Amino acid sequence: MNREDGPRAFLKHKTGENNMYQLFCDSNCELWHTTVKELGLNVIRMPYIVDDKEYLYDMGESTDFKAFFDNMRAGGVPKTAALNEYAYTEYFEPVLARGEDIYYITFSHQMSGTFNAMKNVIAQLKEKYPEREIRFKDSKSICMGSGMVTYYGALKYKEGATMDELDSYLDDMIAHTTMYFAVNDLTYLYRGGRVSGISKVVGNLLGIKPILYVNEDGKIVNVNKVKGFRKALATLLDYLKKKGIELDKYKLYVLHADCEDEANTFVNNVKAAFGELDITVQPIGPVIGAHCGPGTLGIIFHAKEK
Repeated sequence: MNREDGPRAFLKHKTGENNMYQLFCDSNCELWHTTVKELGLNVIRMPYIVDDKEYLYDMGESTDFKAFFDNMRAGGVPKTAALNEYAYTEYFEPVLARGEDIYYITFSHQMSGTFNAMKNVIAQLKEKYPEREIRFKDSKSICMGSGMVTYYGALKYKEGATMDELDSYLDDMIAHTTMYFAVNDLTYLYRGGRVSGISKVVGNLLGIKPILYVNEDGKIVNVNKVKGFRKALATLLDYLKKKGIELDKYKLYVLHADCEDEANTFVNNVKAAFGELDITVQPIGPVIGAHCGPGTLGIIFHAKEK
């Protein structure tokens, strides 16, 4: 499924132009491994467990996405876990010890208890390194919703933005980055406690596809449900038409959980409606995929409002 590397596999030692701080993100932002390296990002890798074996997501570098989702289709139940304080210390302390500060763009704090451990470690490290600064910014999203915020934040970082300048820029990006996704099978949302058992059975029998959205608080909420995946794709396109702005200036991301044909169909529909845009299509990783399941398709874009 994925190679087992140490927690610092994506820890870099370069700063942005004129920066004296390191920029961190986590693997739940789902930026592709080549992009991560191009941007010089430090990645905090989140764990997932398949058949009692733990892996750390490597941003797609050696991940067998099809095997992962086929395992789920066959009844496998992958799990995810929060990082402990030791792991955060392993990521952060070497940077502080060599005299640099830290700025970490996180996935939504509403979606995991891992940030309690992170905050405890930050408090401890600030006592040990009082001259150093550690900041974090909640992207209020997950998957490429967090990834889009991180991507454009990293470009500003590479231009030499100060922490204060990056704060201001990211606040604006977060307010204008939105994410919608359609789920093909309610079974996986049921396992995560997001739908009832009766809703799951009836929904699957009737071909009901929920449309979910990451709201301004960083929570996943159900905003629509339609019959059939074709209608679900049309509904996602409608949201893009209604809310999207400056689509020619920003990337549009299309993420899929082993449903590449549907993703390509959606991209063709987007091009028919908007012309040529900068569209990135990539698979959903195993940490996010463990919760949404195979057949999920999501879009992330620059919007009038989140």
